[in-house]
Amino acid sequence: MENKSFDTTHNLIYNRGLRSTHDDNAGPLDVQIGGQHYKDLKIQPVEFTQANNLSFLEGCIVKRISRHASKNGAEDIRKIKHECDLILKLVYGE
Repeated sequence: MENKSFDTTHNLIYNRGLRSTHDDNAGPLDVQIGGQHYKDLKIQPVEFTQANNLSFLEGCIVKRISRHASKNGAEDIRKIKHECDLILKLVYGE
């Protein structure tokens, strides 16, 4: 079975210049300000979030879970819990 989501994301990233295939012509996903915690991932949180049409809070959760071990540790996990509580309240009324 063909993975259309990957193909769509790949086309979005490479064909629109978000990520460069040449080192001398860096796209915005090739550059990270303040660390390496996203650049070292196979797919960056922003790529995953956009490709899956996630909400702002869902994107924040993806971002934090992807980096917690290499950046903010337990603080990121506490923020994830808070963002999950916000989703429960704002989306599900709980």
